[in-house]
Amino acid sequence: MNTLPTPSVEAQKHSQQLITLIQETINAQKGWISFAEFMQLALYAPSLGYYSAGSQKFGDSKNGGGDFVTAPEISPLFAQTLANQILQVLNLTHGNILELGAGTGKLAADVLLTLAERSAAPAKYFILEVSDHLRQVQLETLQKRLPENLVQRVKWLRELPSSFNGVIVGNEVLDAISVHIVHVKDDDIYERGIAIESEEFAWQDKLLSESSLLDVVSKLNLPEGYVTEVCPAASGLMASLADCLQQGIILMIDYGFSAREYYHPQRNQGTLMCHYQHYAHSEPLFNVGLQDITAHVDFTSIAHAGVNHGLAVSGFCSQAQFLMNCGILELMSQVSPHDMARYAPLATAAQKLLSPAEMGDLFKVIALSKNIDEPLIGFVSGDKSHTL
Repeated sequence: MNTLPTPSVEAQKHSQQLITLIQETINAQKGWISFAEFMQLALYAPSLGYYSAGSQKFGDSKNGGGDFVTAPEISPLFAQTLANQILQVLNLTHGNILELGAGTGKLAADVLLTLAERSAAPAKYFILEVSDHLRQVQLETLQKRLPENLVQRVKWLRELPSSFNGVIVGNEVLDAISVHIVHVKDDDIYERGIAIESEEFAWQDKLLSESSLLDVVSKLNLPEGYVTEVCPAASGLMASLADCLQQGIILMIDYGFSAREYYHPQRNQGTLMCHYQHYAHSEPLFNVGLQDITAHVDFTSIAHAGVNHGLAVSGFCSQAQFLMNCGILELMSQVSPHDMARYAPLATAAQKLLSPAEMGDLFKVIALSKNIDEPLIGFVSGDKSHTL
């Protein structure tokens, strides 16, 4: 991976600590762990994993920060538009907002500001965040951007509440959940994992024996030579969310496909992707703990997990379609194109959020609801739920 920037000496030392921890884990488990366990440690090992340690994750390459940029970081336009959908459901449920993994806290800040301007801020904005470092980043963002009376509405959680009414939102959460990698070969199904060879991490396949995972993969009828990811943990998360939601919606925004597209014959090497200082590549065994590791989302499995636990699919469409349904163009029209200082950044942000060549088509939005009968405004046009 000679094309990637070289980590600092301090970063390399940090990475080596995590490598040592993972190697000890592999040795303790007879020389092999699943890729799912490797990914979990690389991202979330306490104080060492990518999301648990203190490096900057989110940022703009132009300003020399972070490894990737998310929609809320691009412009407040994303949150202001999303707030229209949130407001519809808050009016129906008189509930609150729960954000899963709130990144820098920018989405929370912009949503709360937008709702407060409409005298519609919820009593509570909960953030479920497992990273102590990111909790601190979020608090600092909120204190900088919000008046004190809004900051006081934000409460951090380490686990899901037992019951919840309102809107649960996850922006780029599902893609960071640990995945298993499977490989169909020799008329059998193998799980790809990590071993140690010459003191380095190395890929190694083992015959898949875990019954529930084997059952899921067998149903996909994958052809010989096919390599892909499956994510039972994402389905488990949806089941837990369904159990705690009493009335409201779960809104998930992420890059991915329906199962038909996800497991397309031509996508035979999977979707695994790493992000390091705004370089995207597919080598998770490099820069361990210093880079993000993600996989695209199989939205069909997300929908099935929700429906199997009492939710209804209330919409599925591209991010571009969702944002247009929620009024992004109307929001932009409130600023005169002649006011270039204000309009130009809006137009640039809208291009990134809506363009098929940027985030518009690859990113999808799915809504799963409970005890909500009214059609959701985000899916009034272009709903693709039938493709799931």
